Amino acid sequence: MNKRQVVLESISALLIMLFLYASVSKILDFDRFIGEMNNQPFPNSWTPFLVWTVPSLEIAISLALIFERTRMVGFIASLVLMTLFTIYTAAILLHFFAYVPCSCGGVIRKLSWPQHLVFNLFFVALSVMGIILQRRRFSKSIFITKNSFV
Repeated sequence: MNKRQVVLESISALLIMLFLYASVSKILDFDRFIGEMNNQPFPNSWTPFLVWTVPSLEIAISLALIFERTRMVGFIASLVLMTLFTIYTAAILLHFFAYVPCSCGGVIRKLSWPQHLVFNLFFVALSVMGIILQRRRFSKSIFITKNSFV
């Protein structure tokens, strides 16, 4: 396994651990998660959709990142979800909302909002790096495959 592959696998593993940890924490403390979602600055009518969609997306992203065939989709989905979380965190720090409880799972909820922003930006950067490395790997494998038939 070359250096690029080790980095790619490490990025995948970190994202998988993040999303599985976050989703399982939310599911294990589901009543608290529902309460925190009801306290968010959007309509409570969104809560039933969000409490099932967010953990489901986190699990789906984790599964996509496990398999080579779906890894690029996992990286892109990770980038989109982490970017949305980051924009939301930035809006909180810019005082767009009066009060916003953290609806994150587990120990992540103990982070301050500035720490959340740095945490989220770190995982956005990992997702971008994963996309770049996966694209290079995919492009290289197509090149090798095409040249194998010559």
